[in-house]
Amino acid sequence: MAAARVSRSRCGLCLLLAAVLGSVHYSGALEIYTPNDLIYVENGTYAKLPCTFKSTDVTSSMTSITWTYTEEGSTAAGLVIFYYIGGKQYPGQLPRFKDRVTWAGDINNRDVSIKIDKITFKDNGTYSCSVMNPPDISSTPKQIKLYVVEKNNLPASNVPFLVGIICASIGGILIIAIIVFAVVITKKKRSRKDYTGGDGGQTESLMSPVKQPPHRSPSDTEALVTGTPSGTVQGPVIYAQLDHSGKGGCQINKSETVVYADIRKNC
Repeated sequence: MAAARVSRSRCGLCLLLAAVLGSVHYSGALEIYTPNDLIYVENGTYAKLPCTFKSTDVTSSMTSITWTYTEEGSTAAGLVIFYYIGGKQYPGQLPRFKDRVTWAGDINNRDVSIKIDKITFKDNGTYSCSVMNPPDISSTPKQIKLYVVEKNNLPASNVPFLVGIICASIGGILIIAIIVFAVVITKKKRSRKDYTGGDGGQTESLMSPVKQPPHRSPSDTEALVTGTPSGTVQGPVIYAQLDHSGKGGCQINKSETVVYADIRKNC
């Protein structure tokens, strides 16, 4: 009786999906993305299978997500392990995935990822993500290959490599910034130097005191010509004979020391 109810519920869901598919058109604008197509997971842990999509239409209660699983090495069509529509999730066809697969996405952000708990080696295989967002329903599913390994066999993480690249990039930016700063400071110093003394000596001549001509000691000739005597000027002294007899004329009777000016006056 219970099985019949489950079967009727699934048939009703299929009819609803068929009605939706019959009423929409194929716009072909929906695209699905997965960051990695190969994931390694440690045995006994959990695996998050990331998947996002891009659509020209807004999401609604009719947006549906289907995850299928194909065993490793199998060529058969994948079996549904998870179905999501109208904000509700439904289990798939494989009993061993029941209660282990949970919703880990955000439909409003176009994230349709799932999480698988208690991973074992039996879970190795290919997982496909398919999305329909009416009227965008034409899309190509994206596949992720999952490999379950022991902890010691996990591939080396790329985190140290990425950290090294980031640090090198930051270091290069800092070096460039320091070089640019040094060049700017050097140019400023040169500009100041050119402003204060690099204009052909004009600024220096304006700022420096007036230079006095060199002091020269006058020669003997210049001293006799330009020198100013400090006492009374007296003519040259000569010896002449003057007449003191009272008679006229300029007869010289005896020799007497006189100056040249006195001779001229007496004669």
